[in-house]
Amino acid sequence: MGETFDCLLVTKSDSGQITRSLEKRLVSELPAGDLLVRVHFSSLNYKDALSATGHPGVVRRFPHVPGIDAAGIVVQSASPRFLTGDEVIVTGFELGADRWGGFAEMVRIPAEWAVVLPSGMTLRESMIYGTAGFTAAICLESIERQGVSPDSGPILVTGASGGVGSLAVGLLAKRGYRVSAVSGKPQSAELLMRLGASEILPRKAIVDRSDKPLLNARWAAVADTVGGETLATVIRSTQPRGCVAACGLVGGTDLPLTVYPFILRGVTLAGIDSVSYPAQRRAAIWSNLAASKLTDIESLATEVMLAQLEPKIHDILAGKILGRTVVRVGG
Repeated sequence: MGETFDCLLVTKSDSGQITRSLEKRLVSELPAGDLLVRVHFSSLNYKDALSATGHPGVVRRFPHVPGIDAAGIVVQSASPRFLTGDEVIVTGFELGADRWGGFAEMVRIPAEWAVVLPSGMTLRESMIYGTAGFTAAICLESIERQGVSPDSGPILVTGASGGVGSLAVGLLAKRGYRVSAVSGKPQSAELLMRLGASEILPRKAIVDRSDKPLLNARWAAVADTVGGETLATVIRSTQPRGCVAACGLVGGTDLPLTVYPFILRGVTLAGIDSVSYPAQRRAAIWSNLAASKLTDIESLATEVMLAQLEPKIHDILAGKILGRTVVRVGG
C-alpha cells in the first residue's frame, strides 16, 4: 500500500542521541502480520514513556514507534477470525516494544494479538482501561482464584494513584471488596474515594523496614503495583491463605523476605504478567471489564491528541500523572 500514516517516531543517531517527532510513514514499512488496523485511540503508560526515550530495556531497534495499547478498526485481514470493519483491542505482546505500536494511525499485527471489542464498551473506553485495566483485572482474577471473597477482609492496593492502581481500586470496589488505597499523592484522595476506596493510607503507614519475618496479619489480599520493600512488607502483613498479586517494580526489584509468610500462613504470591497473558483467555477478561464497567470510568481519563503527547511523556516519567491518559490517534 502506498498510503501514509502519522506516527510518533523515535530515532537514534550514530552518536547515540535519541529524538522523537511526528512523522509520516508508508504503510508498506509496517512489519508483516495478519491484521492491518487503523488506530483510533491509544493510551500513555509508563512503559511508553520509557520507549519514547529509547530505553534499552524496552526498545531493541530503531526507528521505533511507542504505544503498547491500541484500539481501532480492521482495514485488512488475512485471518478468518476477523473481518474488515471489526473493532478490535490490541494490548501486550510486542506491541510498542519490538514492533511499531499504537502511537501511529496504522499498526500491523498477528491475529492472536487482537481481541474483538466487547459489546457495551467503546474504543475510547477500552483505552481508558488499556494495559493498566487489563493488568488490574488479572490481579482481581488471581485474588478470586485463591478463594478470597469480600467477606474475607480488607484488600490493599498500593500505588493506587497510578493507572493500574486506580483501576484496581475501582474493579475491587465494584466487586464488593473493602479497599484500602495507598498513595503518596494527597491530591488523588478524592478520585480514589469516588472509585470506591474505603480509606486512603500514606506510604509510611504500610512500609515496615524491620527484619521481622511476620507482621500483624491485616490484609485478606493485596494488589501491589510497587514492588521492593513495599511488596516485602505487605506479604508479611497478609492474612493466612491470603493472596498478593504483584505487578510492578517502581519501588525496586529486590524482595527481602523469609519463607515464613508462605509456609506458616499459606500466603500466595501471584505474579501478574499482562504482556504474555494467554491469547485464548484475553477475550474473557475484556468481556468482564465491559460487563462490569466502572461507573466513573470517564473521571479517570484525560484525552490528548498525538501531537500533544510530549509534555505528558515528561509528566508520567516525573510521577505527575493521575489516572489515565487517552491518546486520540485517528478516526
